[in-house]
Amino acid sequence: MLLQILKSKIHRARVTEANLNYIGSITIDEDLAEAAGLFSNEKVAVVNINNGERIETYVIKGERGSGKIGINGAAAHKFSVGDLIIVMSYAQMTPDEALGFKPSVIFPDSDTNKLVV
Repeated sequence: MLLQILKSKIHRARVTEANLNYIGSITIDEDLAEAAGLFSNEKVAVVNINNGERIETYVIKGERGSGKIGINGAAAHKFSVGDLIIVMSYAQMTPDEALGFKPSVIFPDSDTNKLVV
């Protein structure tokens, strides 16, 4: 049996762009994606803290150090610039693997989306 376990999370980042005229996805500053252990094209769940909306999409890495969090495509109807979000990815693992697994959770500054050290 395989379980779906939280692999990584970006907690309380701020949306900096909502672009309807894009093919889809979420653009994440490469510093944040790397710190959370997210890969390009990885499936993620995105939760809008402001209104409770939840979507699934995939990651596109944005310019390193930009603080960019861009919601692209149709999902831009459900997210606005300034909204706080949580981005989560999951991994499949056995119960034994899950017992010792520690997810990568980061808490960026919610005003700038910069890593807090």
